[in-house]
Amino acid sequence: MATSEVKKLSLFAITWPIFIETFLHMSLRTADTFMLSFISDEAVAAVGVSNQIVMFMFFLFQFGATGAGVVIAQYLGANKYNDVRKFAWNAITFNFLFGLIISIIMILFSKTFLGFFNLEPALFQQARSFLLIVGGALFLQAMMLTISAIIQAHGFTRDTMFVTVGMNIINIIGNYLLIFGAFGFPQLGVVGVAVATVASQFLGLIVNFMILFKRVDVRLHIKDMIDWNKERLYQILSIGVPSAIGNLSYSLSQIVTTGFIVSLGQEMLTTRIYTLNILFFAIVISISLGRGTQIIIGHLVGAGEFEQAYKTALKNLRMSMLLCLGVAIILILAREPLFSLFTDNPLIISTGGMLILMGIFLEPGRCFNIVLGQAIQAAGDARYLMMVTIIIIWCFSVPLYYLLGIQLGYGLIGIWLAFVVDEWLRGLVLFGRWKSRVWEKKVLVKKEKQKNKALG
Repeated sequence: MATSEVKKLSLFAITWPIFIETFLHMSLRTADTFMLSFISDEAVAAVGVSNQIVMFMFFLFQFGATGAGVVIAQYLGANKYNDVRKFAWNAITFNFLFGLIISIIMILFSKTFLGFFNLEPALFQQARSFLLIVGGALFLQAMMLTISAIIQAHGFTRDTMFVTVGMNIINIIGNYLLIFGAFGFPQLGVVGVAVATVASQFLGLIVNFMILFKRVDVRLHIKDMIDWNKERLYQILSIGVPSAIGNLSYSLSQIVTTGFIVSLGQEMLTTRIYTLNILFFAIVISISLGRGTQIIIGHLVGAGEFEQAYKTALKNLRMSMLLCLGVAIILILAREPLFSLFTDNPLIISTGGMLILMGIFLEPGRCFNIVLGQAIQAAGDARYLMMVTIIIIWCFSVPLYYLLGIQLGYGLIGIWLAFVVDEWLRGLVLFGRWKSRVWEKKVLVKKEKQKNKALG
């Protein structure tokens, strides 16, 4: 796909495959949990505990993939195709080595990590078996993330979507065969889930490599894998590290907030969990719209088309917020039947219904924040996004969660109101940054004067 074609693609054309892919990625562990629930609650708990550790480590790989995706999009926009290949292989090799180190750490320190959870001996052994297999293969996920980001930066979002669909199918079939011992396969329980997970990742990685070689046409040059250029790595990390720090900061704030909610009682904690499950669809839409905008803006700023990038981001923002508002309205209308799928507790249903009602303000605000944040990151202004996230969350939002929810006694409703304020405040600050156009000075590459040529 030629760079010019990517820039002309609509937000919808870029985003819908990302939405399906993200939805499948986020729901993959739900399928594992559901199928294991037929075995025992202990098996579910073992995988759940191990997955908390795996997901934290998995999150660390995002900085290499995010940085590579943004930088490569800009270089494609600038028509510097030879540099794209070098960036791609430097990023893949870097994340492979980083992933290998994390995998070794997971194997060597699996007992130590699981020791923090004070598990019963039988549960501990199941959790460790899962962690040794899936954690030991984390380098596969590190490479998968990076290659997927490179393919998507070229505009081939449907290809990575199909790979994810295939991985989910393989994972579910593998679970069925190895959890229950169907068709003569060994009945392995938790170990079977781990083996199915790693097998699906390995096969998905092979297919992604084939797409990278054949469809995207990023050919393998051994020299590019071992010839690490400091400037190239700096550009990747200048985007990826601030992005990772900002995301980790947000995740940590949610852990602190969960602690506040726990103090309100079991019913309020359960209400939060059910509400987030119902809002899952809306959250995935916001994330997907942000990633789609990031790809388009990255190409435009790399091409030096700042005016078009400026207008495109604002147009995408309006469309995205309207879509999220529409989804929020649908969820509001269906809130009681949706909660009834989870519980018959009247307090949970009524409180959760109030939280969903507040979604008419929360979801557009979340979308506002995510889409503009991704646009600013795509322009190379990742440090500003990181600073806004850290300062507002820890100096304003977390104290507000405590003030409204605990100190003033408004409980979960007060904390949810603080969520709304947090999303809109960060969104408005980022809107001011985008309007100022300071991000134009942060672009990582200048357009090369040559004719566009197709890639793949």
